[in-house]
Amino acid sequence: MRAAFLGTPAAAIPSLAALIDVADIAVVITRPDRAKGRSGKPTPPAVKIAALEWGLRVEQPSTREELEQALARADADIGVVVAYGRILTRAALETMPAGFVNVHFSLLPRWRGAAPVERAILAGDETTGVSLMQLDEGLDTGPVIAAVETPIASDETGGSLSGRLSYLGAMLIDDVIPDLLAGRLDAAPQLRIGVTAAGLLTPSEARIDPSWSVDYAERAVRAFNPRPGAWFSLEGTRIRVHEVSVSDDSVTPGVVAPFNGQAVLGLHGGSLALNVIQPAGKGPMSGTAWLNGRRGAGGRIDTATE
Repeated sequence: MRAAFLGTPAAAIPSLAALIDVADIAVVITRPDRAKGRSGKPTPPAVKIAALEWGLRVEQPSTREELEQALARADADIGVVVAYGRILTRAALETMPAGFVNVHFSLLPRWRGAAPVERAILAGDETTGVSLMQLDEGLDTGPVIAAVETPIASDETGGSLSGRLSYLGAMLIDDVIPDLLAGRLDAAPQLRIGVTAAGLLTPSEARIDPSWSVDYAERAVRAFNPRPGAWFSLEGTRIRVHEVSVSDDSVTPGVVAPFNGQAVLGLHGGSLALNVIQPAGKGPMSGTAWLNGRRGAGGRIDTATE
């Protein structure tokens, strides 16, 4: 069996490794290199780096037409998609005799879309999982072949949960793809109830607002770690928030105040201790170290209109 693999971030690499064990990889398709950092130097996607190290052929189409052509050239039986970052057209879907399957990091139909892991944490979901589904022209709307469920720990971040789900997805590929191609599995249509959308994350959405409840803010800091990163602005300086904990100290919403050597941010209904933060242009530091640099002075965070 020949397979085409489509994926981009590091979370897709375990699935690529698992697919190598059960199929001949005709081609690995990933997104084009992107400029990153102050230098603007093009940086290859994580999947490209891994694929080249494993001696696999890589293509990086930049348009839908180029993608369709790359898939047609692959002469593969099945396509496997893991966080590729582009919806496939009908023409693309028709290039594989056995169709395409997608490893999606949620229990469909909950959290269809680009950011299912972060949305699950942000919403306070107690469980999530991985679904292996057949691709159609919709956004994560195809029938589900198999799924595995897992609890969400109270301290998990978007990054740590994505990493854990990536290995569960790889296990599904290893366990399910051979039976699927042998005709021993049937896909079931998704339920029409319980559908939720996991839209793209934006930096503006990750800006901490004093009106947020303390519980929501704590989940947001975890959900947006590492991307796009929860943050607030104080005296015109953007401060990224890496790690927090709920505090018993009473602080006015929107104010950062020192308590027992900690920097504590007041929110609606409670406050958060700023355990690890990162002012613009500096490295991560404890809230205590940040306060020391300000001689113990706190302040009121800037509003979005300032």
